[in-house]
Amino acid sequence: MKILVTGATGELGSKVVDALLKTVPANQIAVSVRSLEKAEGFRARGVEVRHGDFEKPETLDSTFSGIDRLFIISTAGEFETIMKQHNHAVAAAQRAQVKFIAYTSVTNAGESPLDLAPAHLAREEAILKTGIPYSFLRNNWYLENEIGSIQGVMAGMPWVISAGTGKVGWALKQDYAEAAAAVLSGSGHENTVYELSGQLLTHDELASALGTVLAKEVLVQQVDDAVYADIMKGSGVPEPYIPMLVNMQKVIREGGLEFESNDLEKLLGRPCTPINESLNQIVSQISQTSKKI
Repeated sequence: MKILVTGATGELGSKVVDALLKTVPANQIAVSVRSLEKAEGFRARGVEVRHGDFEKPETLDSTFSGIDRLFIISTAGEFETIMKQHNHAVAAAQRAQVKFIAYTSVTNAGESPLDLAPAHLAREEAILKTGIPYSFLRNNWYLENEIGSIQGVMAGMPWVISAGTGKVGWALKQDYAEAAAAVLSGSGHENTVYELSGQLLTHDELASALGTVLAKEVLVQQVDDAVYADIMKGSGVPEPYIPMLVNMQKVIREGGLEFESNDLEKLLGRPCTPINESLNQIVSQISQTSKKI
């Protein structure tokens, strides 16, 4: 069996490879990367490094050759661009006669009001049309997405949201990566859809947990979407990203990520990393990074 992970030099992809290496021989793992230089660390560990670029379909036939199980990590960008990239990858997988495709999607992709959801659903459908056995890993929300807010709190600022009392299934990328590795290396995952989520919490509950970790009171400042957008702009967030962040707050407020599921725990074979422990890891990483600067 040969497993290939795309986007392997990214944060999620590298963690998936690390998780696979704990149970799968290195010579059964390959990675597809755009920059071979950035992947030297994988090569040193016995992982096969292949050059593959979703923008250059001519690179993908050799990249996917001899691959049994393919992990496609979703790319980001404009709808037309990401669909072109995805279709290149899926077509190459068909030509290479890949036997299984796992894909990182988003919570409740078929019904979610999230701006990102239609593109994820379209990419799921593109895989379905191939007839290749699949597993869609519908990740809820990475706790790492809140690093900016956590850094703000550590600097003495309030936790600013317009998400109201909506709940989110935050979990560490490490947990999502280990779940993906379990699907790629295990059996019985053909033609499955997994709704992967940590414990559902409101922003107030998350901020309270952060306060426990930091041993300080964390003030949550609830604002409307317009004020939230102004605050994000004032904090230096690039303007093109602000509408997406505001939409995210609206989606959470309206329950768009409040999807109950224990699929993540089932795939992990253990409970998700507790939220206080997860926050402690992130706070430690932030502190270590600050010391280096």
